[in-house]
Amino acid sequence: MIRYDVADAVATVTLDRPDAMNSLTVALKTALLDALREAAASDAVRAVLITGAGRAFCAGQDLREHAENLEAGRGLANTVREHYNPLVELIVGMDKPVVAAVNGVAAGAGASLAYACDLRVASERAKFAMAFTGIGLAPDSGASWTLQRLIGAGRAAELLLLGEPLDAARALELGLVSRVVPEGELLKATHELAVRLAAGPTKAFAATKRALAFAATHSLAESLELEADLQDALAATADHRDATRAFLAKQRPTFTGR
Repeated sequence: MIRYDVADAVATVTLDRPDAMNSLTVALKTALLDALREAAASDAVRAVLITGAGRAFCAGQDLREHAENLEAGRGLANTVREHYNPLVELIVGMDKPVVAAVNGVAAGAGASLAYACDLRVASERAKFAMAFTGIGLAPDSGASWTLQRLIGAGRAAELLLLGEPLDAARALELGLVSRVVPEGELLKATHELAVRLAAGPTKAFAATKRALAFAATHSLAESLELEADLQDALAATADHRDATRAFLAKQRPTFTGR
C-alpha cells in the first residue's frame, strides 16, 4: 500500500491504492506512518516527498471501512487520535522539509495531509475538497489549524463549511499550493524541488519550521527570544561556518546537514 524510495537524499513516499483513489484504511494509515517515521529517522534522508499512485493523491478516509465501523457500533474506531493526529504531528514537526506532489484528487483527510506539508505542488488536474461536512463531520487531520494559516480564517471557514471543490488554478490563487505544473511534469518538478531542499542546510530548515509553528501561537517577545535561541544554536553548526567562509570567498556553499 506504500512505495518507499530514497534517491538524492529524498525519500519519496507514494500512497499505492490507486483502485480506491488511495483512500485511507487502517492498514494504509499504519503503513504511511511507518514510512514517514523511517524517513524522519534516517540520516540518508534530508527531504521527504509525498504523492499518490494513479489518478488521486488521496481521497481521504475509506468510507467502506468507516461504514463497517459505524454498523458495528465502533463509531470512528479512535482513528483520529490513533492514526490521523500522529501523521499530521509527524509531518508538521519533522526536522526535514516535506513536499506534497498533488497529482489528482485530494479530499477530506487526504487534503489535510497535503496542507500539513511544508510545500505543495499540484498538477493541472488536481482538485481539493474539504468533504467533512458533506458527511456530517467536522474537519480533522489538522485542517482547522493548517487551513487558516495558509489562506486566512475567512477563506478557511468558507472551504470547511461549504465543502466545495477547488481546481488547481483556484488553489494556486488562494495560496494553497506553491505552483501548478502540467500533469506529466509533476513528479520531475517536485523531485527537483525536494532535491534542492535536501541539498540545503537541514538544521536551518528544521529551525525555520519550528520558529514558524511557535510564532503562530506566541507573542512577539516570545518569538524573538526563540529566534535568538535558534540562531545561537545554528551559529555553532558546520553548515553555517562553512557557508560563511564560502560567501566571503565568493564560492557556492555545500551543505552537509551538520
